[in-house]
Amino acid sequence: MKIAIVGSGPAGLSAAGRAAARGISHVLLEKAPHLSDTIYKYQRGKYIMATPDQLPLRSDIEFQAGSRESIITRWDDDAEDLKINVRHNSEVTAISGSKGAFQISLADGETINADFVVLAVGVQGNPNKLKNPGTDQPFVQYQLDDPREYYDENIIVIGGGDAAIENALGVANPDQGNIVTLLQRSDGFPRAKEANVQTLYKARDEGRLDFITEASLIRLERGGSGENLWIAVVDTKDGEARLPCDRIIARLGAAPPRKFVEAAGVEFTGPDREAFPVLTPQYETTVPGLYVIGALAGFPLIKHCMNQGHDVVEFIAGNTELQPPDTPLLEKLFEGAPAKRSVDQWLEHIRSTVDVLQDVSPLQMREFLLASTIHYKKRGDIIMKRNDTGSSIFAIIEGSVAVEVDPKNPSVTVPIKKGNIFGELGLISGRRRTATIRAAEPAMLLEIPRNATLKLMASVPGVKRRMDRLSMERQVGQIFGQLLPQSAIDEIVDAAEIIPLKAGDAFIEEGERNTDIFIIRSGSAVVEKRIGGKDVFLSYVLAGNYVGEMSLFYEGLRTATVRAAIKSEVVRLPGEIFERLLNQNPDLYRAVDDLVASRRKLNDYVEAKRESFSSVVDMHTSIARFLLEEEGLSEATDALVIDETLCVGCDNCEKACADIHEGISRLDREAGNSYAYIHVPTSCRHCEHPHCMTDCPPDAIHRGPDGEVFIDEKCIGCGNCQRYCPYGVIQMAAVPPEKPGILSWLFFGRGPGPGEPDKDWIEKTRKKDDAPPKLAVKCDMCSGLKGGPACVRACPTGAAQRVSPEDYLSIAEGKG
Repeated sequence: MKIAIVGSGPAGLSAAGRAAARGISHVLLEKAPHLSDTIYKYQRGKYIMATPDQLPLRSDIEFQAGSRESIITRWDDDAEDLKINVRHNSEVTAISGSKGAFQISLADGETINADFVVLAVGVQGNPNKLKNPGTDQPFVQYQLDDPREYYDENIIVIGGGDAAIENALGVANPDQGNIVTLLQRSDGFPRAKEANVQTLYKARDEGRLDFITEASLIRLERGGSGENLWIAVVDTKDGEARLPCDRIIARLGAAPPRKFVEAAGVEFTGPDREAFPVLTPQYETTVPGLYVIGALAGFPLIKHCMNQGHDVVEFIAGNTELQPPDTPLLEKLFEGAPAKRSVDQWLEHIRSTVDVLQDVSPLQMREFLLASTIHYKKRGDIIMKRNDTGSSIFAIIEGSVAVEVDPKNPSVTVPIKKGNIFGELGLISGRRRTATIRAAEPAMLLEIPRNATLKLMASVPGVKRRMDRLSMERQVGQIFGQLLPQSAIDEIVDAAEIIPLKAGDAFIEEGERNTDIFIIRSGSAVVEKRIGGKDVFLSYVLAGNYVGEMSLFYEGLRTATVRAAIKSEVVRLPGEIFERLLNQNPDLYRAVDDLVASRRKLNDYVEAKRESFSSVVDMHTSIARFLLEEEGLSEATDALVIDETLCVGCDNCEKACADIHEGISRLDREAGNSYAYIHVPTSCRHCEHPHCMTDCPPDAIHRGPDGEVFIDEKCIGCGNCQRYCPYGVIQMAAVPPEKPGILSWLFFGRGPGPGEPDKDWIEKTRKKDDAPPKLAVKCDMCSGLKGGPACVRACPTGAAQRVSPEDYLSIAEGKG
């Protein structure tokens, strides 16, 4: 036998089809009594997509988008027509030997000899499982066969990929009466197909199901005296939630059957359970003659799998000229490169050069590179500026860059050399760029967009591990780098720990004895002090800053409580190491002492005002909490607030906004909540990580140079941004025609007045037929308008202010 193919999923079946079409002796070994067990186990009626659309199919087996049942039938017919030599109920237990002399052992004791082996076993037989308390119950399952089996149940689906979304949609049929909730750990669904995500949001809008992002299961527990009553305790960004639970469907992905594959001599890219085998561009493993394709190679899309099955047989047959179908797209990406290399050579060069990509497989490299951009920079070219917005990361393929660490003296720089990345702090924190970076010499840079980076971190544990390590080094270095040698930074990071927090979690408690230092990695924190039995708001700490240092000067005693304002991550630096470094480094001691002095001054002020201004202190604290916690402005970068003691209700703010924006106001002054004298109208907050950007099909939502989040002309009116925004500040509206100039209106009466839409246009929008299309509109902070936002400039009393979170306390103090 020339080729033995193990597994008859899309990849294995396609390989067998190519071998049969070429007349190559082969056998297709399948442990199930039918072909394509993975597809066979999909839920009944599942619609299977043929993505990526632009990728041509190379296979002797037909594949078009359609139902699970139609595809299985088509593949059975094709296998019969091609006369594929398939053996059902043939489970492979071991593979030994080498090229030209492989022995494949079957569970029934038979041995098959082959010159080449193609492993296409997939990963679905090795699913990741829940390990939370209570999840050993029989109603916790990791596969959904037929969604029509379940009626009138509280069903929780866990996962954020295509399988989880499709399962949730499957059991959310209104006729079945199920109450369905999907739990997703991250913010959004970066690993799922766009069409699935849009269908999920539509189902939620129709009331068929619900989903909670940034949520994870804590435990299952009995819900009462009833034997079958269970409760799922869920960790969400707003605290714990308790959901009735009759069934859990967990779709947490799967890991390669590593023990079986390693026993054949195959090496993997890293030690992680989810790591993939080391492969050549032709899918050959470290064992000559043994090939791995399909999901086991790290690429689960059906069309990719089928192309790999076709191509691997061509490679075995000696077709060395065959190139993957995405090669022309990647060749275009590398046009203008300083060196001439093939696509495969570039992929390997980038993977081996850039440290964080060491564990990425060639197939995964191809995927994220298609979403990335190559930049070629001359010496001195600016790559990013301090305070710019942006969340992509850059990898240095050739050359080096210089980071301007001193805003007052651009000549003070720190180099970042070839093979490193930069920009990761903006990706993690959502804040503006912290430094200006220039090319120190001619450089070739790979810019990887946010979503592609997040998907890579979610798919390859080694990428996340290296990114976490690097980001901690950079944050410690950014704060203390000029005062500490690299060896000290390494010592701190080696002992550092990343701690996730949900809103309200305290990571420093007033009165405890502890000297650990905490860097706010992402999110933000509030500092409070207990005065007269009440928690008094002291300050707001943004990502990129640190807290906890005061205990080093107060004999280890914590002088205030610090808690997460929103879902956040902090880096804990062990106090004993930091204390020793302080004693050894006078410059570091003085720098930290200066910060402590400023914070001590605020503490002393609050203590001094405790008696005479207790009511004012209470008011300050209550207003700050109203803004940060109740209104959610802790994730804003720019928010509109109104001082109601100054507001006269003239609505000039709304009129000015409408006049600037074709008659459609982007704010509603009367809407929104108030506390004391502060009112928060309905207007965009320009969040750190804008929810509206999560799933914009035409990529029409961007951040401007001043941090404003705006929607450009590519908007198609899908409404995804409106659904994603939790604050109701985006509206779908028909955009009016351009208004005549002010002089034409004033002297000739043409068009509507300032702040008014055209009356004929309004009448047209009311008609069902021939109504203009609706597009998404929101505040853009009057980008490009001299003088700043029109709403603030038009306020005659100064009641309207646009502020960032660090200014909230000063607003509260304004009436003190």
